[in-house]
Amino acid sequence: MPNYVITPPATSAVPVKGGNDLFPVRRIFCVGRNYAEHAIEMGSDPTREPPFYFTKPFDAIVTGGADMPYPSVTKSLHHEMELVVAIGKGGKNIAIADALSHVWGYCAGLDMTRRDIQNEAKKTGRPWDMGKGFDLSAPMGDLIPAAGVDPSKGKIELKVNGKVTQTSDLSKLIWSVPEVIANLSELVELQPGDLIMTGTPEGVAAVVKGDVLEGFVEGVGEVKTRIV
Repeated sequence: MPNYVITPPATSAVPVKGGNDLFPVRRIFCVGRNYAEHAIEMGSDPTREPPFYFTKPFDAIVTGGADMPYPSVTKSLHHEMELVVAIGKGGKNIAIADALSHVWGYCAGLDMTRRDIQNEAKKTGRPWDMGKGFDLSAPMGDLIPAAGVDPSKGKIELKVNGKVTQTSDLSKLIWSVPEVIANLSELVELQPGDLIMTGTPEGVAAVVKGDVLEGFVEGVGEVKTRIV
């Protein structure tokens, strides 16, 4: 019987609201520029070009309202408020009409970004990994089951120190949740435990140590963290 030569990594998980249950996380996929106004503020064309994706490590999540450490090697840490989709049933080449049947639940999340590192990568045509996929870069609120949630509409908002910095509606997603699931499943076989961060609206901005971030997705829940 083979043995692991080092201790296997601990399982990463998102709490389920209202109890002690946990949703184990396998992978985190993120949709880039999925709100037209955000695409414009980032200097891109907001037309319906095919969606594109980047990833974060499965253990990048920060849960329970815990503090998030200000990351190293950046002077421009930005917030990006998002709806997060938790996949409960895997599949490949999923039809748009069937996509929501693969969803276990939803939560509110933050795609924290080292913007200066990301922008430098863009200029040189290099990957975004170190701008997006750094340690503890994905604070998330509690998951709620998918039943009764309509991911096609609802207010999405973020406050920093009590002041609204991002506000929009899920109806403004360029690619809807079913479309994202269907498209992503053509590129990879989705598996139970995968999370999809569906994109951020306009209003992304820098935060500093001491800032308190409070996000909200209507009908889904909240996410909160303090930068330390």
